[in-house]
Amino acid sequence: MAARVPVIALTSGEPAGIGPELCALLAREPLPARLVVLGDASLIAQRGLAAGVAFSPPPYVRGAERGCGVEIEHLPLAAPCVAGTPDLANAAYVLALLDRAVDGCQQGEFDGMVTAPVHKGVINDAGIAFTGHTEYLAARTRAPQVVMMLVGGGLRVALATTHLALADVPGAITREGLRQVLGVIDQALRARFGIARPRILVAGLNPHGGESGHLGREEIETIAPALADARAAGIRVEGPLAADTLFVPQRLEGADCVLAMYHDQGLPVLKYASFGRGVNVTLGLPFVRTSVDHGTALDIAGRGQADVGSLREAVQLAIALAGRVALAA
Repeated sequence: MAARVPVIALTSGEPAGIGPELCALLAREPLPARLVVLGDASLIAQRGLAAGVAFSPPPYVRGAERGCGVEIEHLPLAAPCVAGTPDLANAAYVLALLDRAVDGCQQGEFDGMVTAPVHKGVINDAGIAFTGHTEYLAARTRAPQVVMMLVGGGLRVALATTHLALADVPGAITREGLRQVLGVIDQALRARFGIARPRILVAGLNPHGGESGHLGREEIETIAPALADARAAGIRVEGPLAADTLFVPQRLEGADCVLAMYHDQGLPVLKYASFGRGVNVTLGLPFVRTSVDHGTALDIAGRGQADVGSLREAVQLAIALAGRVALAA
């Protein structure tokens, strides 16, 4: 009996950005799955033509037995869209794409979801509180703890905090919170990535790891106790380590993941190593979710200049992770 072809949902993201164009470009790629693009079919076809690609996949039919390839579920725009010029009237539409993918994943219709970039500012300017994909998906699924992790350039970098102002980071790092984050990372590396005994390196918060308390006491009072809790739970962790030397090759050798304390502590290193090919993975959700490592690129939208590399990697990783979970089940 032939194995069932996995079904992955792909949200087309901010309509004024490069997301629709990337969806059209991806339709040319050979994929070992059914990829269901969620978005306005006319818009995606229009952006595809601007990039020299004809986008005319078959319409998605739930429950249909089909082979691998791209399909489209037409979800019409709320308002006409001009490339590079976001319209607040489409903010709710962008979130509706996410909701459709989440509902499909939770109902077993989709085996995972991939997201093209959205514009946080536009959504917030439309009067909808929105911090980012990671936080939105956590709220929608009522996941007790989610973790943002980027994969690329031979690295996996997870974040203890995500989209916070730097001034708010120290107060957001707690012993219990870090213990939960490490538990999610350890479980995901085992179950989703197939690593039997993950080894996680943990960065300190302050320069030089706090210099024994002279440059901050978070390492002593919060991070080190959290790591002790994690070790007692059977998690292989090392740290807290000074972030300025954490990413040297000798330190990273044999490590499966780095946990950074805040967004711009860990991600500049990963994006330097893999920009345009990196993948954002949300750990702790009840389903697989990956995304690109870049933004909406409004300045090049509709000009045929978008690079599909990160989206390609995100889709391929989602397919691999969804397949591994299915095999484990």
